[in-house]
Amino acid sequence: MMETQALDFPKIDAVLRTNGTGEVTINGTSHAIEAVDEAAVLKEALALITETAAQLGRPVKVSTTDPDGQGTIIVSPEGTVSEAAPAKTSPRRHKTPEPTPQTIQAPAATAEPEETPATTPVETATFAAATTPAKDAAPASEAAPAGASARRSLKDTSFLVSAPVLEPATRGWRGVLSRLGIRMDPSAEELAERDDIRTVSQHWPGPRTVAVVNRKGGANKTPTVVMLSAILARYSGAATVAWDNNESQGTLGWRTEKGGHDRSVLDLIDSSQTLLSPSAQAAEIARFVHHQTSDKFDVLRSDENDEGDHEVTAEEVDIAHQVLTRYYRLIVMDSGNTSRAANWRRMIHYTNQLVVPVTAIEDRAEAARLTLQTLESRGGHDAELARNAVVIVSESTDAKRSMNGDALKRAKDEARRIAEGFAPHVRAVVRIPYDPALVNGPIRYDALQPATQRAWLAAAAAVAKGF
Repeated sequence: MMETQALDFPKIDAVLRTNGTGEVTINGTSHAIEAVDEAAVLKEALALITETAAQLGRPVKVSTTDPDGQGTIIVSPEGTVSEAAPAKTSPRRHKTPEPTPQTIQAPAATAEPEETPATTPVETATFAAATTPAKDAAPASEAAPAGASARRSLKDTSFLVSAPVLEPATRGWRGVLSRLGIRMDPSAEELAERDDIRTVSQHWPGPRTVAVVNRKGGANKTPTVVMLSAILARYSGAATVAWDNNESQGTLGWRTEKGGHDRSVLDLIDSSQTLLSPSAQAAEIARFVHHQTSDKFDVLRSDENDEGDHEVTAEEVDIAHQVLTRYYRLIVMDSGNTSRAANWRRMIHYTNQLVVPVTAIEDRAEAARLTLQTLESRGGHDAELARNAVVIVSESTDAKRSMNGDALKRAKDEARRIAEGFAPHVRAVVRIPYDPALVNGPIRYDALQPATQRAWLAAAAAVAKGF
């Protein structure tokens, strides 16, 4: 009854943003909202809308927009909120959906998914199996006197529902409606995020090694190592180490927390016999790695001795990898820029999943292509890694710093062009938006903008699917 009273006048649009701001527009008059968090923005927005409904003495219809998509709600003069019934569309005007893109990027607003029936197909099928006679069963009048021939085996019957119960929406306008007691299904974007979280939360049998490679410097290798390690460690709870496998000095130690010591991979190699002995305890590895207190992974630094000229050999990679696989389930390896180096090639030997980061600059993209081409030309395990690789394309930082509208558009177009160019040649391509928290200083997952966190979650899920 409330919906039938809600007219298209006044035209009300409500926008919720992830940065603690929002906007309610009533017949062209905009009311900006700033609050401490999303819930406070929603509360203030509903108060404005309820006031309008009370002045009119009838419910009002509101078009909502939030990071998960768009929808329509009805708000009564008493502040009661309900979801508007989906508009009926003519089959003749139905548009064929566009094909799914081959690249993954930071989620954009999506249309609301169609309503799901109250009873899922699995529930219906299970109930029918338990209550409906088999197709070839004889009618009751023709059944044997004892009815034994018409009975089904208990082995073919189950009262368990195999489909998981879908939890209600938790975010945006759908989330606030669920908290108000109106159960709303999650948006398509929230469902996609839940799926990515399930993927990165899995435990797999045996250790896994991820190699992050690009023969060109400045391609975002180190930030990629940190982000993948942080997300996989946070969600899966698996013991994770980020290993700087540069030929000499690497930058991973500069972009992460330092522990209470100065030890590096060379110290770990020197103590390998002790660490691999049957009497060694798990906590002893802490003497050689640097724990990331908020992101829950460890860092094995490269040698930082300015006066030293030691370059890690293939045999030393063997020793270090043997030690790390004893103490960790997941190893994410940073790398140098020389694909001919002995330690680089030995790293590839142990790699289960290859990741190729690239910034949206053509020379970085070309270096990434040549890196993949080199591996593919070697055949066997190396070629399979190249075909199964995940390419991560990050937007250029130069255009963002300029804050020029044309430069920003060109940066996005270039990132899209590069991503589409790699898509036919690898297993997955993920686009990452620019984020100042990744440019300088220590990298922390919690310091990233929500859209950047979401994009890196998608990247980590693409990597984990290769395990």
